[in-house]
Amino acid sequence: MDNTQRAFVYGFLSTVFSDKLSKESIADIKNNPNFLDLIGENARRFFDENDIDVLDEELNIDFTSAFLVNSHPVESSVTDAKHQISTGLENPVMNFYIENGFEINLNNTNLLTPDHIAIELGFMQNLVLSGDLKLQKDFMRKHILKWMIPFFVGAKNLVETPFYKDFLDFATEFLLSDYEGLNV
Repeated sequence: MDNTQRAFVYGFLSTVFSDKLSKESIADIKNNPNFLDLIGENARRFFDENDIDVLDEELNIDFTSAFLVNSHPVESSVTDAKHQISTGLENPVMNFYIENGFEINLNNTNLLTPDHIAIELGFMQNLVLSGDLKLQKDFMRKHILKWMIPFFVGAKNLVETPFYKDFLDFATEFLLSDYEGLNV
């Protein structure tokens, strides 16, 4: 997989975790059966068998329940024994950004913590586009792999739609494969 494809997948993962999918995003996914095949057979069938309004309602309920109400896709919440969300300079991800000369502007997003899964995946997308393999490996090892895979496994028990079940498997497989590819 080349860097453009890798960056696209990281961007897609970031988008899916940032908020419920818009009807436009649902339509884009529905109209791309090859991409749905990559995500999973059950996701493809789910999109094929339902119209956009049904998909919108079911995916919105599932996203809200799994990723806003019953779990927090935030690294510090997952890795902290007390499940507290760290903000500011006490946040290890924020320190990684600063130590490596990156500025994260959270003013233009409703995601208020630098270690939200969508922010980390978007950051990884930028690292892929930059071509800096050392930083990609470091960020994946120190942050992404440390918590996202266990989070996906746990979240799979919370989601109900075939799309999110297959999506979490797809995300797990992609991250593990991508990290392996960086270390070849």
